[in-house]
Amino acid sequence: MATEGRPRSTADGGASFEAPGTSPGAPQDEEGGDVPSALTLAAFLPYRLNVVAALVSDGLATRYGERFGISIPEWRVLATIGEFGSVTAKAIGRHAHMGKVKVSRAAASLEARGFLRKLPNEEDLREAFLVLTDAGRSVYAEIAPLALDYAARLMEGFTPAERDVLDVLLCKLQGRAEAMADDRSPSLGAGRTLPRSPS
Repeated sequence: MATEGRPRSTADGGASFEAPGTSPGAPQDEEGGDVPSALTLAAFLPYRLNVVAALVSDGLATRYGERFGISIPEWRVLATIGEFGSVTAKAIGRHAHMGKVKVSRAAASLEARGFLRKLPNEEDLREAFLVLTDAGRSVYAEIAPLALDYAARLMEGFTPAERDVLDVLLCKLQGRAEAMADDRSPSLGAGRTLPRSPS
């Protein structure tokens, strides 16, 4: 007669099933014995950052996605142009940490919908500056307050000191990650500005 596993409580007050003769969360070898775990996702910093980033990004996307039909990559392109006025696709990729193809597709979609247009780059004819049209600026002007409100609500419950500490830690983490990513193009850092079209 098979022995039933036993339930164990979880952090959220629920229960998960634990197989008989095993330790909670321990991986099993071929003979059913426990083997040491080298990685616990719940305590793995890259995993935790990715989960938080996905939750935040998706949460914000629901604010503008349904109303304006804009995807997350399109919003990042739109927001970058809205902030800096006129930028190249390459500069957007560096600033928003987006791949060339993703930036290109998002920009093409926004251009097709009349939200942005291209201006010639006198210094480099191989690429153009991207600027918002009147329609694009109107959409940006409507989404930006929604984004700021979402960010403010996200930080509710944090003291000013905690917000300052979080900002410092995020900056340090980003700087460290950029320093370790020596196989990628350097991103825009402090004191650097995005290329702009001539006024």
